[in-house]
Amino acid sequence: MRRSFRGAFIIWVILRYGLDELVLNSFRQPWLTRIASVIAFGRRLDAPRGQRLREALERLGPIFVKFGQVLSTRRDLLPADIADELARLQDRVPPFDPAIAIATIERAFRRPVGSIFASFEREPVASASIAQVHFATLLDRQGRTREVAVKVLRPGMLPVIDNDLGLMRTMAGWVERLSADAKRLKPREVVAEFDKYLHDELDLLREAANAAQLRRNMGGLDLVLIPEMYWDWCHSEVIVMERMHGVPISQIERLRQAGVDLRQLARDGVTIFFTQVFRDGFFHADMHPGNIQVSLEPATFGRYISLDFGIIGTLTEFDKDYLAQNFTAFFRRDYKRVAELHLESGWVPPGTRVDELESAIRAVCEPYFDRPLREISLGMVLMRLFQTSRRFHVEIQPQLVLLQKTLLNIEGLGRELDPELDLWATAKPFLERWMLEQVGPQRLLDELRDQAPRYAKLLPDLPRLLHEYLRRRPDTDRQDLELLLLEQRRTNRLLQTILAVGLGFALGLAATQFASWVRFFH
Repeated sequence: MRRSFRGAFIIWVILRYGLDELVLNSFRQPWLTRIASVIAFGRRLDAPRGQRLREALERLGPIFVKFGQVLSTRRDLLPADIADELARLQDRVPPFDPAIAIATIERAFRRPVGSIFASFEREPVASASIAQVHFATLLDRQGRTREVAVKVLRPGMLPVIDNDLGLMRTMAGWVERLSADAKRLKPREVVAEFDKYLHDELDLLREAANAAQLRRNMGGLDLVLIPEMYWDWCHSEVIVMERMHGVPISQIERLRQAGVDLRQLARDGVTIFFTQVFRDGFFHADMHPGNIQVSLEPATFGRYISLDFGIIGTLTEFDKDYLAQNFTAFFRRDYKRVAELHLESGWVPPGTRVDELESAIRAVCEPYFDRPLREISLGMVLMRLFQTSRRFHVEIQPQLVLLQKTLLNIEGLGRELDPELDLWATAKPFLERWMLEQVGPQRLLDELRDQAPRYAKLLPDLPRLLHEYLRRRPDTDRQDLELLLLEQRRTNRLLQTILAVGLGFALGLAATQFASWVRFFH
């Protein structure tokens, strides 16, 4: 009954804002266009279609607003005017009753709030669709106090989310059946990704673990501050973390007056992003201005402060390698290599001509090089690339949706901080250095070191296992296997040689170091 009522409300909103007419007009079939004209008769639909869609999603509630935010990154799926309008979506959710927040905290920790916190601010400082945040002062076991932020999950979210996601899956299925192009765009997989992100956000312990991992990863970079999690007071519905003091990054004039180097801040943002993506494969994927501040404290002046770790993107080694090679080829204007990478990855049909794909990519990207960021819209570049991809039947990869969203966030931040920032020139040295680390001699040594224990255990048993196998196989196979055994013995000798050379190299370094010490002390 509840789902049918929600479904009826959604249908009413669709009709109220003319989304039915918007959808039907997006198809090329003349009969669908005529139907759209008929059902639009008598309704006043004066506002632009993108505005109508944004307002409808806001009317449907926080889950649809969040879905619109994710959808705004899929410029392969949406026209530019709609994508731009959806990019304006922000959570406009009123806070829930502080008494409910206090009750949630007391239920989670089975203690009165007064025995946990020396003080607790009832009025929240931030409220979003999933949770809200209160400032407090935490009492530790030694009786000392520390300033903290307490994030409390909004009550009753799981049934609402599951209900709305079920409806979204149904609508995605309709879109796939109606549109010939929808199979390539994978709307059901987009909803599945959205499902995963939302359910991850509902577990605040997962968010705390994400923050701890990012804090560890970024520890040596000295460019970004991430709050410490106080694990004694972390629960799936409540997390307590270090309170951060900073200025929202959107307050540009205040940062400028404080003496922050905005140009360096813009470059640091690019460095943080590419480090998280290509070095760690673990990146903050909700980097809108509300989640980013800048420290003005003397010890950490000018550093970023990251907040809200409910949405984290991850990449496999294959994804990282593929993306890094693509970026590097783009920066070198090696469009043939970009086309070859699309073929090698299986993202385009095997019969695609490399020269035609290369020419199409060149036509999209070449006009944008050597321009300051104020003259470049990454959204526009991506949109044109996706238009090209449709022509060549490129398979869109849903696991990269978050990366695309974050890249657009970085573009927006860079444009605000330093309109002259050259994103390509800033990122190119980082990516080239990263690629060298992936294929250079150090990577080989690291792989040998990591795999050595495994091979040390397997190699002594390999001759015996091969010998037993030979005894059980007919003579026709024995000759090939004996050749394999001979090759394995040669490999053993090669490994022994490598180890001997490495040992000799290490002893040589030690002797050199010892000699330098002797000279120093004499």
